[in-house]
This record gives sequence, structure tokens and C-alpha cells, in this order.
Amino acid sequence: MASGDHSVLFIDKLAVQARDRRGKTIPIVEEISFSINSGKVTALIGESGSGKTTIALACLGYARPGCEIVSGEVRLSSTDILSLSNADCRKLRGRDIAYIAQSAVAAFNSAWTIDRQVIESALLHKLMNRKAALDKARRLYRELDLPEPDSIGKRYPHQVSGGQLQRLMAAMAMMCDPQLLILDEPTTALDVTTQIEVLLSFKKLIQNNQTSAIYVSHDLAVVAQIADDILVLKDGRIVESGPVESIIENPQHPYTRELIGAAHVMPEQLPEARSMPTVDAGGNVAVDVAVGVGEQPYTPLLTIASVTAGYGRQHRYLALHDINLEVHSGRTLGVIGESGSGKTTLARVVSGLMQLKSGQVDLAGQRLDDSVERRDRDTLRHIQFAFQMADVALNPCHKVSKIIGRPLQFYFDMDEESMNHRTAELLELVELPAGYANRFPRQLSGGERQRVNLARALAADPQLIICDEITSALDTVVAKAILKLLKNLQAQLNVSYLFISHDLSVIANIADTIAVMRDGEVVEFGLTRDVMTPPLHPYTRLLLDSVPEMRTDWLESSIGLANVEGK
Repeated sequence: MASGDHSVLFIDKLAVQARDRRGKTIPIVEEISFSINSGKVTALIGESGSGKTTIALACLGYARPGCEIVSGEVRLSSTDILSLSNADCRKLRGRDIAYIAQSAVAAFNSAWTIDRQVIESALLHKLMNRKAALDKARRLYRELDLPEPDSIGKRYPHQVSGGQLQRLMAAMAMMCDPQLLILDEPTTALDVTTQIEVLLSFKKLIQNNQTSAIYVSHDLAVVAQIADDILVLKDGRIVESGPVESIIENPQHPYTRELIGAAHVMPEQLPEARSMPTVDAGGNVAVDVAVGVGEQPYTPLLTIASVTAGYGRQHRYLALHDINLEVHSGRTLGVIGESGSGKTTLARVVSGLMQLKSGQVDLAGQRLDDSVERRDRDTLRHIQFAFQMADVALNPCHKVSKIIGRPLQFYFDMDEESMNHRTAELLELVELPAGYANRFPRQLSGGERQRVNLARALAADPQLIICDEITSALDTVVAKAILKLLKNLQAQLNVSYLFISHDLSVIANIADTIAVMRDGEVVEFGLTRDVMTPPLHPYTRLLLDSVPEMRTDWLESSIGLANVEGK
């Protein structure tokens, strides 16, 4: 493969390996070759473990601990990156190659102002003085359509939204006018409407500056909006590559077709109407008692009645306004809405992590204390949490056996032999081998960690599991498998779910009832079939229309979505 005259990035036969405890080499990526011309975007697509991020990091001359770049060529213009010393690589990073990570929250220092962090690379590389750097930062804020561009930099990271912070990270990356921009899953954790804004900002920034870019993602529908070319990766190898239109419209490899089939798929048939709650015109929960022959009316397991709650002294900043909802035994309530709509606050109220201003929460007919510290052990056991980021939620220093064993010991006072037996059963329930009990979280894939996360929640034998965005950080194939697992577990154990997501297609695939939240209020609540059947509530329609479609012109056609009535 010869380097083209206009190639900004040229990679030839790149190979990265790892070693296990016995010293055996394990290939991570093999025979990776591609190039990117000036102003073009190449997307790396594949499920967890396919090698996407490993390739992106190799462009920085970096391999994760335990890994080694063993062969190949990585060239940025005339610079042979793999021949550089560590010191020379550090000079290159941030100046010639910039990296935008998945989690902007983790990338920013909460103790420093935004301006200080955005201009830091320009000052470190001595490309301009402080005044010039601040002027450039404000220009970038305007280019990225950030609010109050002349003053937003004086804020701290916690004082801006997730979508704004993601765009501020792009401003940080562009301060030194890099030749290559690496975007590693930059919109995965964002709600669908915010994702549109961020994608549009990134696309505008890349086009205006004619920056070459690598876009790492597991979502082909998102990639279709921004990439010129796509590399489809599986098990560390390229299985298909080509222009984005060709890959989307005429995929050749079965794995590519599988990825396309798993992307943002709405169910072909919505759940049949059953005896489930609705909300009347006054915002009160009402149950339709009409049931089929031989059926009994469903009994509410969790009742949220007139709940108002907020932050600050005496709930000065309200996050929930008069919420009325029900979760029925063995059923799933899906909660959908943008960032700041109150979804996670609702979960915190139910779990006792946040106190109420007014209203009450009942579980199986018993009123719950609004403070987790005052709930007895049995009440704690019945409501469990499955967190969004399993890699953060699981202690990296503990083996899976200890992670799952702690709730077994805490709630049931099991001895070691009983814990080991039950741990093996729980791993089988979440479709993992019993031998995984001896592994650490770092030895598991993202999907496997999420299964351990669920196994830990199930260890308490709960009545209700709060699933907070548990598929948002997973690739589409793995997310589909996790949703199938949740349905199987519900059928076996009769467990109920309060399932929080910003993706309406995910909610529609798992929920019996849906609550659509906006600005701390429930704007629509009812059976999934009713909520998803036209005519839709304007805000529900906005959320549905904000889910990317598998076509390259979708993003431009979505620009008018922000002007939909009610947005």
C-alpha cells in the first residue's frame, strides 16, 4: 500500500498484541491498512472488542497497558509516529493530533474553569499567548454554537450541560489546529436531541477547518451522518471497507448486515394492550380494569403519587413536579426524555437517595421512607440499581465472585460455600460461564461487565430493578443481547423494571408502559402501544424523529427538529 500525496494519515499493516499471565501473545488488531485524505472523515465501526479504540490510540503512538504495537507503519503527513520517542509523541499529541473522548465529564477537571482547560494545550505547546488563546477559544465557542460564547468559558464543568461539555471538548481539541482529530464515541452518552446538535457542530467544525478525522463508533446510523468512508472491524480485522453510501446501501459482509439490522430498530409489533395504568386529564393514575377472559387485573408494585422534589435548601431548584406513575409486578415501565428531564432524579427518589418535598412512594402497598438510611434491610433488598457505566460501577480491584458475593452476604448472611454456589447460579442466569467468577472486571468486555452488573442486582432477589441507561454505552449488537436477557430474566423471575433511557427505540422494545418526561414533568404516560401509535404527543414525536436513520442525508433534514412545537 503506497502513501497518497494528499494523505494526512497513512496506516499500513498495523498489528497490536497483548500478553496473558502465561506470556502467551494475544492479537488485538492485525493487518490494518488505510489512509485518510485532507478534510475527510473515516469511521471505525464494530462491536466491543473489535479493535476500534486500539487503532485510534495507535495513531497517537500509544498502546494500553499490557498491549504493544508490534509491527506496521503509522504516518502523519511526513512524520513516522511509531519511530518517535515518548517525549516526541507527547509533543505531537494535542498539537498535531487531538483526541475527543467518550465522556467529557471524566475528561474535564471539575476544579478548573472551562477556559483554563480549553486553552491549556495552546499554552503548553507555546503556540500563542494567553490573550490570543482566549480570543481563539471564544471563536471556537461561536463556531460550535455554544450559548453565551463570551462568558461560558468562565464557568466550571458542572455548570454546563453534557452536550455543551462535549462541544467544549471539541473546542479544546481544535485549539492547536490539529491535522488529525480522533473522535472516540463522542455522542454515545447523549440524548437523541442533544446528539443532533453535537453532530451538527462536529460536522461544521471539520468542514470549516478541513480537518481530517477518525470517528470511532458502534452506531452505523450516527456514522452515516458524518463519515466519508467506513471500516467495519471484527475481532481486530477489517471485514469490509468503502464509501459510506456503499456500506449503508449495499453491505457485502454478513457482519455489516448484522450491525445495520441492530441499529435503532423499532419493534415490528408493539405489545398487546393489557390491563395497565394510564394518566387522566388531571394527572392522576387510573387503571383500566378491562381484562381478557381468565385474566386478573394487575396489581401495582410501585406507586409514585404526587411526587415533587428538587435540589438545594428546601428543594429550591425543583427537578420533579407532581409525578404520578405506577410500575406493575413483572412488568416494565420505560422512562424517556432528554438530559435534564428528571429521569435519573426520579430513580434517585425511588431508591431513597433523594428526599421528597411532597408526595409519597409505595412499594407493594407499603409507604417507603424517602431516605435510604432509614429504610430497613428488607426494603433495601427489594429495590436494586443497575448502573449505566458498568466499568465504573464494578470495583476493578475485586473479582466477580466478591462483587456478586457482597449482596449475598449482606442480605442473606451466606457462608462462603453457599455464596460460591449462588454466584455460579447467578452467572448462569445472566448467561455467563461459572468460571467468570474468578475474573476481574478489566478482563471482561463491556457487555460482559453489564451482565455482571445485572447479576449483582439479582443477587438481592429484588422485586424491582432500576435500569439507568444500561445499554447506552454498549454497541448495538451487545445492547440487543442485553435487552433480550432482561426480557428472559423477567419471564423467569417475575422481576419488575424501571427502565430509564434517552433512546425511544430501546424503550419501545422492552417497556409495557412508557412515561415521557420533559422539564421534570410527565407529559405523556400510558401503554407502549398507545404512546407509540399516532397521533403522537408533539414531544414524543420529536424524540422519535431524533433517532438517526440509516441514510446519509438524515442529519441535514433534521436541522428543523429544534423548531418543532414544544421544543
